[in-house]
Amino acid sequence: MSKKILVPIDISEMELTQQVIPHVEAYAKQDDATIHFLAVIPDYTYFASYGLGYSSIAPDVKEREAAAMESLSDIIAKFSLPGDRIEKHMVSGTPKDHILRLADDINADVIILASHRPSMSTYLLGSNAAAVVRHAKCSVLVVR
Repeated sequence: MSKKILVPIDISEMELTQQVIPHVEAYAKQDDATIHFLAVIPDYTYFASYGLGYSSIAPDVKEREAAAMESLSDIIAKFSLPGDRIEKHMVSGTPKDHILRLADDINADVIILASHRPSMSTYLLGSNAAAVVRHAKCSVLVVR
């Protein structure tokens, strides 16, 4: 049974979201589950890693968070799910860390996420998907 489903959403990759929609809807309908959508936006250290020039043009934290929550809400509207069973989460930082942390916090039964097409460095899965599969304490459905 999947009473709590965690769905990490990359708000910049609508193609990935399109891939998970039918799977999330099927799981949710099967068990009348609560679906926790998570968007992780890059924090200042992400921009700083590209050099000081880029960090100076990074949007204000509050602006990024507001824009991310608006994008997440728009994306969630594409799912055919009852509004009373949807929870939204938005954080800044490293996706794999926050996905794993939230899965533990909500005691998720399953994580459903899309994976980028792998490169030679990650071979079979994208780096975030690979880390989630490797370290999650619950089942993980990776959609391609």
